[in-house]
Amino acid sequence: MDRHKWCCCLVCALLGTVGLLCVCLATLLPAACSGSGGGFRHAAVAADSLLCSQVGRSLLQQGGSAVDGAIAALLCTAVVYPQSMGLGGGSVVTVRNRTGKVTVYNFRETVPRKFKSNLLDDCPDSFKYMAGSQWIGVPGELRGYEALHKRYGRLPWSKLFEEPIRLAREGIPVPPHLGKILSMPTVKSRVEDSSLCEVFCNNNKSTLGTGDIMKFPQLAESMQLIADKGADAFYIGQMALDLIRDVKAAGGTLEMEDLRSYRVRVADAWTVPLGDNLMHIPPPPAGGVLLAFILKIMQGFSLTPHSLDGDRKTQFYHHYIEAVKFANGQRRSIRDPFFNSETAADHLMDHAFIDHIRRMISSNGTHPPSYYSDFRPPPDDTGTSHVSVLDEDGLAVSATSTINHLFGGSVYSPRTGIILNNELADFCGRADTLKPGEQPPSSMTPAILESKSGGLLVIGGAGGSMITTAVALSVINHLWLGMSLKEAIDAPIVFVDSKNNVNFPPEFDQSVIDGLRALGHQVGQMQYFFNIVNAVEKEEICIVAESDARKKGMADGY
Repeated sequence: MDRHKWCCCLVCALLGTVGLLCVCLATLLPAACSGSGGGFRHAAVAADSLLCSQVGRSLLQQGGSAVDGAIAALLCTAVVYPQSMGLGGGSVVTVRNRTGKVTVYNFRETVPRKFKSNLLDDCPDSFKYMAGSQWIGVPGELRGYEALHKRYGRLPWSKLFEEPIRLAREGIPVPPHLGKILSMPTVKSRVEDSSLCEVFCNNNKSTLGTGDIMKFPQLAESMQLIADKGADAFYIGQMALDLIRDVKAAGGTLEMEDLRSYRVRVADAWTVPLGDNLMHIPPPPAGGVLLAFILKIMQGFSLTPHSLDGDRKTQFYHHYIEAVKFANGQRRSIRDPFFNSETAADHLMDHAFIDHIRRMISSNGTHPPSYYSDFRPPPDDTGTSHVSVLDEDGLAVSATSTINHLFGGSVYSPRTGIILNNELADFCGRADTLKPGEQPPSSMTPAILESKSGGLLVIGGAGGSMITTAVALSVINHLWLGMSLKEAIDAPIVFVDSKNNVNFPPEFDQSVIDGLRALGHQVGQMQYFFNIVNAVEKEEICIVAESDARKKGMADGY
């Protein structure tokens, strides 16, 4: 009996010790995961705004998957930042499942069956916002959400729309970032002189300002119908008829058959070794291969945190700028492989070609544009939105969405509340012909990196042509230069434009700019930097999520 009591006491003591350890771990883990970027133990969402990160996080807490959270966050962003993306656009989404399989869902816009025969003659020689219905591609956004949700969704389809519908119907204050954009003279005049004024102007027909309430009642009705009836409501129902009527009234060429026949592309991601990491990227016509090309070149320079010490900092940026100039010279290689097999970009992943390009980079100066390519790089552009999500089960989603330029082509459908894309403008400078069904080339590069130690980095960017340099520098800063994820994203970028001018934001190190000038680099005069990077990273038990402060974004998780 005594022995029995002794065993019982021992078991109780052990159970008590285990319980105490669990309490201690539960207390310590949040502290261990907290830091300058804020840490989470289970899941996180990094969207363009805190509001949309919270919308995605809420669905994860209700049992939703990373795909559910990503779709809800994107639908929210279509309301909060409608200049960047929406139901009238398209996306590229990279998904890594629990077993490590990485798949890309490409539902970018496509060339309609009918289009202006000499459309590419209207392309400008340098960047400009390209308005007009002739640039509208067939929207793929909702078919993509549908395909993703069918494969990975856990919550009911309609649940993903609830909060975005409420926000669109009740209205939200114009965020500071959007207010700044609406005040830009070129954007302000475009909005006030177009059908966009219906939702972005006040009673005096002047654009809304920061803090003014913007509402999207017709968009809310369309979202409600899609929530109730599914994506078919947009592609084959009355909404499709209404959308086509509005596009035709604006002079566009979209037909019902374009919507009916739209198909999502699903493919394996391209996987690129990158030091101690494997990077998974979307294949062409997305821009992942250009990102990988730059990173593989820079990997050969054996970067460390000391690469930013003294004069070595100027040399680092010189090498980087040279790599980007070569990447710009390859942008015409990024074409839809289903229609342009002869322009495949496989050579950009060839080790011999990468080593050859690296050897062409000298340390004591730069070169004229012809040194980097036989072709002049295509014009620059802006736009897009990105969300990165990681859920409790390890499903990772990196999603980049767009209507191309700010507010697309400035074509608003009053019957549906949808802003149409101007995606066909992405063919300018990159193609001599268009083919029905072809996807335009893109800078979009939603990526997922996994380390040998089991860590994950879910990352992507927004900002049109700035996406490549923004994501590349964030990855370099974090993986090789020793910066935290927040520091890596917050660091100022350099942007090499289509004329090979090197542009710097105001906060960039002036001594480095002077040093680069001395090496022969031409410094540009760019006023606006739209580069945005949002990322979620998991290392062991901790998840860190960062949304780019340039767009006043904040991540959220639990």
